[in-house]
Amino acid sequence: MNSPKEILDTILGHLGFFVEIEEQDKDGHLILQIRTNDPATLIGRREERLDSLQFLVNRLLFAQNHEAQRVIVDVEHHRSMRDDAFLHRIQQLADAVRQYGRPIETEPLNSYDRRLVHNAHREDPELMTESEKIEAKLKRITIRRRG
Repeated sequence: MNSPKEILDTILGHLGFFVEIEEQDKDGHLILQIRTNDPATLIGRREERLDSLQFLVNRLLFAQNHEAQRVIVDVEHHRSMRDDAFLHRIQQLADAVRQYGRPIETEPLNSYDRRLVHNAHREDPELMTESEKIEAKLKRITIRRRG
């Protein structure tokens, strides 16, 4: 059975990339941090390559073991910096809901970003988050006061 790091290294090797992969643990999640001379190529225009790499690694892991823990693939800390900026914007929306009391809807988000939003407000005693109940890859989240 191959480790997540071995799977990612094999994929990138077959694609002709020379990389270093560092395993990190953040909040109980395994992060595979890729270091390369060409991060933009691995990230893609709208992070589509980075998302595809992460999807592929996780699919291969689950094919080996249905109990495997999901891993996060990042390049040069791109995803973590983007997540911080994204959560800062979401916090500004949440503050506006607290201040004015009106629900606010986000722009359409992918599943990764929706998970970030829901997790950021899961323990919030004042606010709750709801995803649209539609079948679509991108969905909006409504942030509203509880009760």
